[in-house]
Amino acid sequence: MKIQLYVLRTVGTRVLGAALILFSILQILDLLEVTTDILDRGLGTAGVLYYAALRSPRLIEQVAPIATLAGGLFAFSQLARESAIIAMRATGISAYRIVAMALPVAILVMAFDFSCAQLIAPRTDPVLADWWQATTPVADRKVPGPRSFRAGDDLVIAAGASADGRTLNAVKLYRRDKVGRLIERIEAPSATYARDGGWTLVNPVIVRFKGEQVTVTPAARMSWPSPLHRQDVQALFADSPVPTAATARRALLSGGGDRPTSFYETRLLAAFAGPVASLVMLLLAAPVALANFRSGQGAVLLTGGLAAGLVFLVVNGLLSALGEGGSLSPILAVWGGPVIFAALALYALVVLEG
Repeated sequence: MKIQLYVLRTVGTRVLGAALILFSILQILDLLEVTTDILDRGLGTAGVLYYAALRSPRLIEQVAPIATLAGGLFAFSQLARESAIIAMRATGISAYRIVAMALPVAILVMAFDFSCAQLIAPRTDPVLADWWQATTPVADRKVPGPRSFRAGDDLVIAAGASADGRTLNAVKLYRRDKVGRLIERIEAPSATYARDGGWTLVNPVIVRFKGEQVTVTPAARMSWPSPLHRQDVQALFADSPVPTAATARRALLSGGGDRPTSFYETRLLAAFAGPVASLVMLLLAAPVALANFRSGQGAVLLTGGLAAGLVFLVVNGLLSALGEGGSLSPILAVWGGPVIFAALALYALVVLEG
């Protein structure tokens, strides 16, 4: 029990230290780009701190796997230098069990990473975008162009949307029959989202096409039953939309989407596979624990572990891009990288242990 607590404390403190350092560096680099704009708008130090707080979840998401790799390399190299690994193995503890003792740290990082990416960031991103747009000088504001997307069987074009996703402006709906012919077009100045789901079109004009006949029917209000959720609207009209597992799932179930099906399938799987990168990083760092630093083997394994982790991030990103574009199966695109690099890390551990 004492040995496990020692390993956990060593790995945990190194991972936490690496995370704080990397997070601070990313936060400083991010603030360097926007601090001048924030101060020019008269928001002061409070505005800088507010921006930093809202950006933190996305930065934590980026830092988590790299911090696990760096912290794991430092921790295992320290255990090897202090001959703690030799002492543990002399008592009958295998290298696999030593790595297993450190797994709770990776699991904790995975849980924190998932929470930031799927629960916290989707709520802070719209707040940050709304605040940034509201504080931008009128002369510098960019008017977003119309967005076109699918909502169930309807094709939708909207000129804009409110920050909370409850209102669509200048809405046009196009409905087709089973063979793809246009049968109805609805135009409305706005559409509002109801609390119980669905939308209400305000002052719509319904144009129906039946053969060569065209009928135009105005109305004061019209119910628009649609699987489109207000969070889908926020994602569709965001400057840099990052679909969550929930929005990707709704897009696949006929919700709001403007990308091919492969994009949302990959994003849905990546929402759960993404945090696994921290576990893979810990496994890539584990072989350093069995290194002989007196013979120079430690430096080789440290460099190899760091290089393997960086290559893993590149390969994982490349495979995900191929999956989103439909060039590769989403399952292979999302899980191919973690499985391959985890297998390589375990192979290296087996060779060194043997």
